[in-house]
Order: sequence, then structure tokens, then C-alpha cells
Amino acid sequence: MIVDTALRKRESEGHPIRVGMVGAGATGRAIALQLGTPVPGIRLVAIANRTPQHAERAYREAGVTQWVHAGSVREAEAAIAGGVPVLTDDPSVLTTCDTIDVLIEVTGTVQPAVDVVLEAFNHGKHVVLVNAELDSMLGPILKAKADQAQVVLTNTDGDEPGVAMTLLRYLRSLGLRPVAAGNLKGMVDYYRTPETQKVFAEKNDQDVRKVTSFADATKLSMEATLLANATGFQVGRRGMYGPACKYVREMANLLPADQMLGTGLVDYALGAAPYTGAFVVVHEESPLKKAQLAYYKIGAGPFYVFYTPFHLPHIQIASTIGRAVIHQDPTVAPIAGPVCEVVTVAKRDLKAGERLDGIGGFCTYGLIDNVAEARAAAALPIGLSEGCVLRRDVSRDDVLSFDDVESPRGRLVEALWLEQNTRWPLPAREPVPAEATS
Repeated sequence: MIVDTALRKRESEGHPIRVGMVGAGATGRAIALQLGTPVPGIRLVAIANRTPQHAERAYREAGVTQWVHAGSVREAEAAIAGGVPVLTDDPSVLTTCDTIDVLIEVTGTVQPAVDVVLEAFNHGKHVVLVNAELDSMLGPILKAKADQAQVVLTNTDGDEPGVAMTLLRYLRSLGLRPVAAGNLKGMVDYYRTPETQKVFAEKNDQDVRKVTSFADATKLSMEATLLANATGFQVGRRGMYGPACKYVREMANLLPADQMLGTGLVDYALGAAPYTGAFVVVHEESPLKKAQLAYYKIGAGPFYVFYTPFHLPHIQIASTIGRAVIHQDPTVAPIAGPVCEVVTVAKRDLKAGERLDGIGGFCTYGLIDNVAEARAAAALPIGLSEGCVLRRDVSRDDVLSFDDVESPRGRLVEALWLEQNTRWPLPAREPVPAEATS
């Protein structure tokens, strides 16, 4: 059965998918608003947030008028079984609750989020990540642990990687050959800070650091990394090409053909109509097939651009929830080890002794790079940067390495990142013949 039919059947049988959500920021509230419609076959039954007032706001805006503050798993299970949604400030109440089928992680954190995800796996729960910060750094190792626990880990449709991957999989099912994919982006400015983004964040009721990461290319790089890890496509250069164009279909002629055909590419279109959504480039050499595509006004080829002109994470997440629980089908997840990662780059001249303030801060921005290049430079992942103290001065736009910083001790995320590297080591480089160096 296709997902909408299966969800309607669950609705008619009174057996909806029971969803718990960790995080009640702007994105979490939007998800709650949509799931509170309610979506056929899906019910939001619990929210965990460290500030309960934000979770209460999410429920109120979703039209929920009654909920229970649960301080224990037993209280949560009793309330949900009785049809009353739950609110808690303790995520473990949700991760260990037997009356929850799938967990949405939407905090945008790294260390707190990984604790939640691993505990959810340990209790047999599928996890939907609306958290590119975590997924771009540790997605492969977390996917391996989800497989071991026989649960689904997936990022979400509606965010650009999920939109692109859903389109790519559809095109692939038609017998087309995808060779590139990516986002549509309105602007990129590496040097935006929480100060420059303050007014925009307040106007849109968003977290200012999150908004800063949208503008300074960090979130863009994270999303491209998710897509690279899910497709095997690489990045053409650190930070991507990001050609400016008026219309997304121009991307057919703006990316290097040899790289698209050789490795596949993740990239982005800058300032292109329809200004939002995601695109996929396919390649076709057959003269007869090219003639058919030209007849249907797709272009002259041999590269053709297909696109989805919207991305609505709070709405499209319902499809991801259904696919994960009903079909055990991740919308977008790593196919193996990491292909790309997001390295830390100085946003300004930094001085020895400074403490880095992480994603969306004043100190650094993140850029996507291929794993081989990142590891060869011992580059510091942006997801591990917060709290690191500089050992030496670093110039603006320099990539920070592990040698440049003193890292906080005992972090689980760093241990998992090292485990990921060990599980998928880089191939040994071929030795250079002596005569080539003489």
C-alpha cells in the first residue's frame, strides 16, 4: 500500500502512529501545528522541551486544550493510553515510553540530541531527525546503530535534502540517471553573525543562532552533506560552486560535466527562480530520448534539471513518519560511510586563547568538503567546534584543524565521530614512484 492509503487505514481502524517530539522551538511548534490538524493516521502524543512553557505554546497553537505534565514514564504511558497528550522537560520520558512509536528530534543540538537518539534506539523507537547539525556529522554511525537496533533513522522530507532525495529516487525509478542534486538558495554571506541577524530573527520569531547558520552557509553545507552521504555524490570543491542564475534549469549548463559524470555532485543554485525547493540533474545521451525530452520542453540536453518548487518541513514530515513506521523506509539516510563533512572556517581573525562559540556564532562558519580532503587536513568538524579553545592565532577564512584547538574532554559526540572514522577508514593512498619525485 502507498503511504496515504496505509495511513488512512490506520485512522479508520483507530490505530494511528503515536509521535513524540523533542524540541519546541520555531520548527517544533510548526510541526506540532500541522500534526495537530490532525494528520490522518498520525497523532502527536508527547512533547519534551527543557522549557515547558515553549511546549505549552506548541500545544496551544496546535489547538490542543488539554495535556498532562508527566514526570515519569508511567505517568506518560497512562495519559497517552487515555488519549491525553503529554508534556515533559525530560526527554527520557519519551524515549523510554512504550506508547510512543516514533520520535522526532528537532532541537538543532549535537550532544544533547545524540543522547536522545541513542536512547530511543535502545528502546526500539524509529527516529526522524529534523537536525542537520547532528545528522551531517554523525549520520553514518547513527544509521549503523539504528540498523543494529532494527529501527529506522531518517532525516525528513520537507527539508531540502529530503525534498531532493524524494525527487531523485522518483527519477531513478523511471530509469533516469541522476548526476547532481541540491538546494535553491537566496543568499550566502559567510560573515553574518548573531548581531547582523538579530532583527530578522526577532521579526520571524526564530532563534538568532539558527538564523545565522542559515545565512553564513553552515546550514547549507550541512544539508548538502546529508545529500552527499545519501547519494554517494561528492562536492566539486570546498563550499560548492553555487552558481548564480535566474532560473534553476540553467544549472544544466553551470556545473562541471566531468564531475557530474565522474562522481556525481551536490551543489546549490544561487538566486534562481522558483527561489525555494530542491533540484536534481539527470544525464541522457540517447538522441531519440533527447528528442522526446526537447518535445516536452525539458531542454536540449544532455543534462536536464528537474525540481520541486517548495520545501515545507512542518508539512512534509508526515510523509516521512508514515514511510518510516509503515514501510521501514528512510526518506534520506546515509548509504554507507561519510562522503562529505562540514569543516570549521574562521569567520574573522581569531586569537590564541579564544573559545569558539559553535554553529551560528561570531567565530566560525561551516563549509562542506569531501571527507578525503577534510581528513588529510585534520579539519575540525563544525559540530565539534563549540567550546574548543584556540592554541594559536588563525586568520579569517582559514580552515581550523584539531592541531589549532584544545577540545573539551570526554565528549560522546567526539567519541562517536572517531568510531565513525574507524569504521569507514579512508583508502590507503598509492605510494608515489621514486622516479616521479626525482
